[in-house]
Amino acid sequence: MTDTVSEKLRALFPDIEPQKVLDATVIDVEPERLMVVMERLKTYPDLDFSLLLDITAVDYLTYPGQQGGRFRVVYTLRNWKRNWLLQVRTPVADPELGLPTVSGLWGAADWAEREVYDQYGIRFQGHPDLRRILNHWQFEGHPLRKDYDIYKGQVCYEPDRLEKEIRARLAAKGIDQSTMSDINTEMMFLNLGPSHPATHGAIRIFTALDGETIMANVNEIGYLHRGFEKTAENRTYNQIIPLTDRLNYCSALMNNIAYVKAVESWLGIEITDRAMFMRVILGEFFRVQDHLVCLAANLVDMGGLTNYWYLYNEKEASYDFISRLTGARLTSSFTRIGGMYRDFYEGWEADLERQLQAIEKGVNDSLKLVLQNRIVHDRTQGTCVLSPEKALSYGYTGPNLRSTGIAFDLRKDNPYYHYDSFDFDIPIGSRGDIYDRIMVRFEEIFESIKIIRQAVKRIPAGPVFVDDHRVALPPKEQVYHKIEGLANHFKLIFEGVKTPAGEWYDSYEAANGELGFHFVSDGSGTPYKLKVRPPCFYAMSGFHEMIEGEMIADAIINLGSINIIGGELDR
Repeated sequence: MTDTVSEKLRALFPDIEPQKVLDATVIDVEPERLMVVMERLKTYPDLDFSLLLDITAVDYLTYPGQQGGRFRVVYTLRNWKRNWLLQVRTPVADPELGLPTVSGLWGAADWAEREVYDQYGIRFQGHPDLRRILNHWQFEGHPLRKDYDIYKGQVCYEPDRLEKEIRARLAAKGIDQSTMSDINTEMMFLNLGPSHPATHGAIRIFTALDGETIMANVNEIGYLHRGFEKTAENRTYNQIIPLTDRLNYCSALMNNIAYVKAVESWLGIEITDRAMFMRVILGEFFRVQDHLVCLAANLVDMGGLTNYWYLYNEKEASYDFISRLTGARLTSSFTRIGGMYRDFYEGWEADLERQLQAIEKGVNDSLKLVLQNRIVHDRTQGTCVLSPEKALSYGYTGPNLRSTGIAFDLRKDNPYYHYDSFDFDIPIGSRGDIYDRIMVRFEEIFESIKIIRQAVKRIPAGPVFVDDHRVALPPKEQVYHKIEGLANHFKLIFEGVKTPAGEWYDSYEAANGELGFHFVSDGSGTPYKLKVRPPCFYAMSGFHEMIEGEMIADAIINLGSINIIGGELDR
């Protein structure tokens, strides 16, 4: 990214000095000017930051040498057309007074601000529904504050009563009791989940129904929240890698790659070419795996059990190959900061090609049952449509955004690991309906296989780890016979990889979209703060926009089409 965005920011806000941090431009804004700045960032034609990726906060209570206030809120924005990445930071003097909400500008801010309130206790004035989102409604305190007692167990004894929220949603749509009386009908409230196979995880979908038509919907998540970000504050950077496996467990290794890529970017480490190609091959293979699971589950929700076996059987068969390749079937923890855990085994290329051919056959067999199937077309075409504008507003990325016709993909728009040298296309939809979300994933499987075959032909020989004592364990010969090697080994194991003090954001094109990591480092071997930007979280935040006005059966298959993974959604 050039400095063009900095020049435009200086022209629009002469008293704000942009900084460059990796790929991002960072500006500091005073709270009283926040709304003016944010509105201009989105609406000013030369800036057009229409995509709000994430909102998080930082508690500097124990940060060494901190001179400013305790809390700061950070907004991460993107101009997807020019791939400009911008972070807006603003201090918070009083968490109770907080900041004005930006949910009127971006729909994504609705859930993002709720998360900041839930985890840090920072209020957002004017927010339409400021309540907890990841922690239960009886939870006391805010767990990402530095003075929170992590040993304080808190049990929820009663379910959250969402009827008040859904009635407010109905009122916002102009539907009240008198309206229902006028048309001689009654509203029925129905829970889908949280314990229901159709929710593909523990998600509570609370609906108000007129017959089988969904008039309003509110959702409750957090049932799988395990405190990933709080746990990361007490782990070394390499010890966090196994935790990332449990985010999107359908494509676990992609989380590994995204995480270590973010740490390496701050350290200024460029991994070896062989390690890069290994990550490309593995990442694309796991993208295929993720899409196979999504499509298999989505089609079986429509009653297509044969499709399920065509797709899922090939994924299941590939697990043995993945186990030989990485050492584990599902959660491999195969990456390390600076490279890979080990090299591939001898003869892996032939085994990989056999798996790819089997997957191609399964996908093609499934497509034969789908492409001209009138039931599938009637159930999915024109159903649960999301416009490009709404998708951007709610922070959609990945296949869900591309299904609306927006061809944004970090592999093309902000390439890494030699992606700019591979020949592949970005499939897009035209209407943003369930059919487009299904077919985009089908086409992405073929494009990923194309990338894998190119990478297999080009992968060079050589080491899979950088020769850098900051991150690489010394050879055992040095550990056993030299005091310097022994000391280096023990410091890396016990103290961890040390990163320079600072704050940064880095992202990766995962199976469901932009998977980002926001770090704050105090110079030690553990992150002072680590925030995940999960694509599933924002996909679910716009779910109500897609299903209101549709039938209850449509909501089931729509949930499958946006591919919500509970571990990534709830962290």
